[in-house]
Amino acid sequence: MITLTGQPELGPQTINVPRDPSSAAFPVCAALISEGSDVLVPGIGLNPTRAGLFTTLIEMGADLTYENPRNEGGEPVADLRARFSPDLRGIEVPPERAASMIDEYPVLSVVAACAEGPTVMRGVAELRVKESDRIDAMAAGLRACGVSVDEGEDWWTVHGRGPGGVAGGATCAARLDHRIAMSFLVLGLAAQNPVSVDDASPIATSFPIFEALLTGLGADIRRA
Repeated sequence: MITLTGQPELGPQTINVPRDPSSAAFPVCAALISEGSDVLVPGIGLNPTRAGLFTTLIEMGADLTYENPRNEGGEPVADLRARFSPDLRGIEVPPERAASMIDEYPVLSVVAACAEGPTVMRGVAELRVKESDRIDAMAAGLRACGVSVDEGEDWWTVHGRGPGGVAGGATCAARLDHRIAMSFLVLGLAAQNPVSVDDASPIATSFPIFEALLTGLGADIRRA
């Protein structure tokens, strides 16, 4: 037998919910690879089970700082300031960090393409079975933009071309995957030539204000 005691005294409360680090990843990464950028993204949740991307970016040499650190809703939170970082370098991302940033690997690969040297990502087999095969999708689009990529079943390596070194000029397949579409649009901000995606409509599933946000920050995003 199971007995439950109700709590009829429950009442309303005001709770600040930390903002999503997966969505914050896009304006942060866009700022890091776009010359002259200085962007503040407020109120981002930094629970260590979700914030692996930001740790990785700092290890790559990103000018990324946590301002006004605090606790909200029982979670660590800070405002993220991201500035253009011309000295980004490739690293080997610890495989044990994958769980804390699995959805951010596509946009990380964009930053890696603009860094000096290879960025190695291991223990990421889950990317093969997301909304799309994200390793294959990103590898194909990056190669079309002039970036060398090696890949295996649960790993991939992006050979960075340094700041301003990505040729761009390709139309990349989003494969009905919102994170793939957003990642390639971010790449277009730093490439020598415009980068297009074949279908931007999936972005609305997770980030409906993405286009307006980046346009407000100075991005030139055009619909065909």
